[in-house]
Amino acid sequence: GSPELPTAVNITWSSINFKTILRWQPKPSDYFYTVEIHGQTSDTQKKCILTAETECDVTDVLRNVKETYTAHILSVTSSRMDNFEEPPFAVSEKFTPYNQTILGKPEIQNYTQKDSKLSIVFKDPLTPYTFPNGSFQSIRDIFKHDLDYKLYYWKDQSSGKKDATTKSNKFEINVDSTKNYCFYIQGIILSRRENRDGQESMVLCTSVGRNILDEYGAEVFIIIAVIAIAVITLAIVLSVILCKRKKAKSAREKEPLNGV
Repeated sequence: GSPELPTAVNITWSSINFKTILRWQPKPSDYFYTVEIHGQTSDTQKKCILTAETECDVTDVLRNVKETYTAHILSVTSSRMDNFEEPPFAVSEKFTPYNQTILGKPEIQNYTQKDSKLSIVFKDPLTPYTFPNGSFQSIRDIFKHDLDYKLYYWKDQSSGKKDATTKSNKFEINVDSTKNYCFYIQGIILSRRENRDGQESMVLCTSVGRNILDEYGAEVFIIIAVIAIAVITLAIVLSVILCKRKKAKSAREKEPLNGV
């Protein structure tokens, strides 16, 4: 028989907001890979047939997100695909999208700090899956009441964090009206033991009531004060020198000329 082909190693699932990529090694030489996705209750589905790549987007065959899947990565030659012999293959670890996909970054749409109220509005990340009308499902459409969002916020230039939780797409919290605040948001899946926390949104800061001292700190003012004192001192010294020279010149002009 023909020599046994190498099988895939280092098989990993990478999934964010249910977009799921399967990756493995090594790069094939004189052979190909074909991916089979096996669900506990669903039919086996083939993906990335006779590919020379070492990754495969399997998102569309994992639509039943609460199903547990394994991937078989077959090592094949184009001729052996017509053969009844079972090709050598490697098996991935189990993967359940609902439990293991990572929540992506929430998108902060707008925020305001008015008096002592900080209001933040944000959007749920979208998934690759669609409704019958073609619009994309959000992670909230899939996780429903299993999804919370947590807000972390702190006074600008302070290290003390506070947090708040919501099931909606809005936060309204009481803050010190004279201070600026920085914050970020992340999703949380309540039913999980692992991968509970999603990716953090970008950090944003309010800018009400900000003065120069808040912006640049006391150090800059000390430097400015030192420079100002140096300039004033130099001006006084130069004035004294110029004044003395002027007096000396005036005195010389008043002296009688020799021989007169």
